[in-house]
Amino acid sequence: MKILPQITITLLLLLLSSFNINAQTRIALDWKIGYHKEMGNTPTQWTKATVPGAVQADIMVGEKYKQPIWYGDNCKQFTWMESYYFTYITTFKKTELKTNQRLYFHCKGIDYHFHIYLNGEKLLTQEGMFTYVDIDITNKLKETNEIRVTILPVPMAGSDRKGDELNVSGFFRDNARLCAKPPVSYGWDWHPRLITRGIWEETFLEIRDKAHIDLAWVDYKLNNKLNIATTTLKIEGKNLINKKIKWTVKDPLGNIVTTKNVVVTEKELNLNSTLQNIKLWWPNGYGKPELYTSTVELIDSLGNIMQKLERKVGFKQVKLIMGEGTWIEPTMFPKSRSTAPATFEINGKVIFAKGTNWVQPELFPGQITKSTYEPYIKLAKEANFNLLRAWGGGFVNKESFFDLCDENGLLVWQEFQLTGMVYPDDSTYLSVLKQESESIIKRIRPHACLALWCGGNELFNEWSGMTEQSFPLRLLNTQCYELDPKTPFIYTSPLFGMGHGHYVFYEPKNGGEVFQWMKTSKNTAYPEFGVPSVANIDVLKSFIPASELFPPKLGTAWETHHAFNVWGQNRWLELPFLEEYFGKITNLEDLVAYSQLTQCEGYKCIYEEARRQKPYCSMALNWCFQEPWPCAANNSIINWPAKPKPAFYHVAKSCRPVLASARFPKFRWDEGETFSCELFILNDSYEALPAMPLEVTLIYDNNKEVSVLKWDFPGSGENKNYAGPTARIPLPKMNNNLFKIVLNIPGKPELKSEYTFVYRGKNVNNNKPKQSYLNGVSE
Repeated sequence: MKILPQITITLLLLLLSSFNINAQTRIALDWKIGYHKEMGNTPTQWTKATVPGAVQADIMVGEKYKQPIWYGDNCKQFTWMESYYFTYITTFKKTELKTNQRLYFHCKGIDYHFHIYLNGEKLLTQEGMFTYVDIDITNKLKETNEIRVTILPVPMAGSDRKGDELNVSGFFRDNARLCAKPPVSYGWDWHPRLITRGIWEETFLEIRDKAHIDLAWVDYKLNNKLNIATTTLKIEGKNLINKKIKWTVKDPLGNIVTTKNVVVTEKELNLNSTLQNIKLWWPNGYGKPELYTSTVELIDSLGNIMQKLERKVGFKQVKLIMGEGTWIEPTMFPKSRSTAPATFEINGKVIFAKGTNWVQPELFPGQITKSTYEPYIKLAKEANFNLLRAWGGGFVNKESFFDLCDENGLLVWQEFQLTGMVYPDDSTYLSVLKQESESIIKRIRPHACLALWCGGNELFNEWSGMTEQSFPLRLLNTQCYELDPKTPFIYTSPLFGMGHGHYVFYEPKNGGEVFQWMKTSKNTAYPEFGVPSVANIDVLKSFIPASELFPPKLGTAWETHHAFNVWGQNRWLELPFLEEYFGKITNLEDLVAYSQLTQCEGYKCIYEEARRQKPYCSMALNWCFQEPWPCAANNSIINWPAKPKPAFYHVAKSCRPVLASARFPKFRWDEGETFSCELFILNDSYEALPAMPLEVTLIYDNNKEVSVLKWDFPGSGENKNYAGPTARIPLPKMNNNLFKIVLNIPGKPELKSEYTFVYRGKNVNNNKPKQSYLNGVSE
């Protein structure tokens, strides 16, 4: 980042965006955009720009490209843009200011490397999309003024992959390995190569008093009993000397619990207050996410409110600790270190982290609003999730995302923008990384939902090659410790003891079905795993031309939207596997039904098996929750835009605090075999369970029922699983290829669980699973 002289410029590493600012006037700007091949050139034509937005979206509309961008292969129209410059331009009249007022140009995010000019004079050069721009332009104003923002071509490093590696989809991402730009838009197995640029956050002129607050946030420390909070309001600003600050804190019911009034005598101000009998913020499933309200008022000598800032504050204690049984390993000498800590302790209680990997819900961050986030956060809560891993390949979410997580009790594991590559140790990259990480930390640290900082995704693997000694990770560890020491930090995921993968239902090289390899795995946490499925039929029809809908083929929208050639030719569609299990698939409806059935059963298997491995294991997060555009097939449980797949409902049931569960040896059964399953009661709640009877029933051939076993569960303690007996039954001859196992506790329908399996035998008819079952409706 280069700051030009002769003008006051502040790069806000601040929290202003998360406050309501009442006494300052914002002035909206109308923008146009154009492109040019060389830096010194001027665009030959201008197009109306939407800010916040993206350069591709503006040019698509202005030059009448094929729309929408997510239909068919329309996304391929924009690759030419990668080497071009884009310039935004706006003009405005000089604003009448009082003697005590200043005019600022404020922008919360420009993607990615850019210059800013006022009336032809360069004010700022910056690399990095997460650092706010806040420029006092008062002394440079003319009667008519022009602001230009010129965005440089996308960073484009060459790949250091060799040979066949270059043919693997996704290694275009190597183009981002020398910069701090999120690499996801360079191409991923669920994201097209569509490299974002543009003014992606709120941008405006703002009239401020010479005396104003730039930063105000509440830090705190809890006592050992977690019922008293020693709070500190930290304030930074300009020309605050001799101004009055009033600080008020209200509890979740709106009662005032503290009020402080002080006259500022120093540039930086810390106000302390002790709050008694506080109500703690709890994650979903463990209590209410209680939020207090902090209000800061800047008052002049006449008692007028010059500025008013509000934000929510949640009090919690978060620790990342060693899970039960992890310290004793390895048991033999010579010893190595034990597994890394992977268990969350919130407010003194160990929790099982049930959740998902969060990716951005739209291709262009500039098009995301609070209303975009709301349905996804609602669904995450309904899925009984308590943790969202904000994956390191994507952009850092907007403030409204964290506000919603605060309100809904969803913990956030926040990663920095490093993933799967070797990032450099050179000073240029490190200076940008330091600037960006400081901005990110200072913006997110006040949020109650924040649970973990992570250096990035999959950095300690053979395809990345970084270690704890890599300078970028040493820097990020230092940044988090200095700026937010209360929040745990890990270098990457997975660490030793954690597990990423697998990402398919069936893989012979990995031990067969998910039922086999998951049972034999032993990990402290599963921060990534996946089972793919085809999208819902209505979603497929929305973006695949009718002539290409069936059968799926290479070179069509199916491939553009990730059904083929992401991890080998047949992923994520997995057609050879599906036809091995279900026979030749001859229509789209059967393809969708069978694919989605395997995703439902595969995800249930993994979530419930991870929970059965508690307390050694304490986390299960699928890859992934949603998608930024319609994928023909992938591992998500939510189709774009915010349309649940059937697997969503099954995952939600597998993540209930308490449920009847079973471990099955396999998914496909043959005529004449003896079916078996091991019974469990899973309990993540902090309530003891009473004795209950459990009934196991086999249902086949149009609701024929056979009782398999009745078990008297004797009850168990809080937050403990209970292993029961093994149920066995010789399989009856069946006419249909699908059968169900139902676990039922009379009088407790909320604990009921159902599972579907494949049956192979002579003269068996292939029946699709009922849509009601796929949608999680118990029969």
